[in-house]
Amino acid sequence: MKNIAVLAFSGGLDTTYCAMHLSKDLGLEVHSVLVNTGGFDKNELAEIEKKAYALGVAHHESIDATGEYYDKCIRYLIFGNVLKNNTYPLSVSAERVFQAMAIAKYAAGVGAKYIAHGSTGAGNDQVRFDMIFGIMCPNAEIITPIRDHKLSREEEITYLKSHGVERDWAKSLYSVNKGIWGTSVGGKETLTSDQYLPEEAFPTQVSMKGEEVLEIEFIKGEPIGVNGKEYASPVEAIQAIQALAGPYGIGRDIHVGDTIIGIKGRVGFEAAAPLIIIKAHHTLEKHVLTKWQLQLKESQAQWYGTLLHEGHFMEPAMRDIEAFLQSSQSHVTGTVKVQLMPYRFYVLGIHSAYDLMSNSFASYGEMNNSWSGEDVKGFAKVASIQNMIYRHVSQQQEESLHGKG
Repeated sequence: MKNIAVLAFSGGLDTTYCAMHLSKDLGLEVHSVLVNTGGFDKNELAEIEKKAYALGVAHHESIDATGEYYDKCIRYLIFGNVLKNNTYPLSVSAERVFQAMAIAKYAAGVGAKYIAHGSTGAGNDQVRFDMIFGIMCPNAEIITPIRDHKLSREEEITYLKSHGVERDWAKSLYSVNKGIWGTSVGGKETLTSDQYLPEEAFPTQVSMKGEEVLEIEFIKGEPIGVNGKEYASPVEAIQAIQALAGPYGIGRDIHVGDTIIGIKGRVGFEAAAPLIIIKAHHTLEKHVLTKWQLQLKESQAQWYGTLLHEGHFMEPAMRDIEAFLQSSQSHVTGTVKVQLMPYRFYVLGIHSAYDLMSNSFASYGEMNNSWSGEDVKGFAKVASIQNMIYRHVSQQQEESLHGKG
């Protein structure tokens, strides 16, 4: 194998340190690889490439995985209305898996002896990267400088300054990971249990003050149209929703969860489009799916989110759950109206040809055309028969025991 170290690179503090350390201290031929999952524009990509070469890397590669990320993952997160602990849309959890797979594929293609990432030893990303790298590049040695040396952010900054790397290090007070399915924000406040992130920590600042109605069109569970305009792909629709809703400050929160390695963790995030889409999609489903479809979906989606969060995307059971989720979406077509306002939103209602609240059968709480009062009496009697028997038998036993006493 070649003396190449392929580095998962974002241009942030941790991966900047890794690039310098691998090339200057270890003398390796470093190939920095940035995998774009919807978080970078062309100018940002060009700037990151420039910084990578300035750090001494031998080759820099930018891989756009946004389309694949949506097709193979995000669409199922929408189908399943997946929110970790009813809060977090798995913004980073999901994208890390696809970044790791793309990097591993590149490493295998160049015959790299080493494969590296900048994860710390405290969070989930280290496990996700290690698992994917181990599965796809079993013969490459994994190097993790931040984790192995137990470095603090201050120590990394001191090291980089000593090697002539000058940046606006004040921005490094917060770790920001941006992708099409949300942006995570970590800082000193998220290391506590009682502090919230300050306004300036969120990348998208609040600039909208009024209110507006957003209309999202779904076709078989996928967001296709926004405010009457149909987009070429769901990715473009998601980006359009984010552009409209993000400036309202919608989708901000802090997720508290159990890490893969067993400790509790907190992470801030902003995810206007994901939270709105999931809520809108779920509302549409409640109108067009049967109660048993909804119930089965809930349990399967929870498993999907958990396995994905813990790095098991390549587990065959994930493909089985995806097939189930895909099958459930055949009637999830319609338009959902959402009210936007600063810091919050709510669903106004839906319109769908598959709406099961059809007045041709009955109106809830009012008139019905499909059954009589006598039909309901018989139904109620049959539905309660087992509990009637249980109650009768229990009373007999209690009376018998009491009599013996």
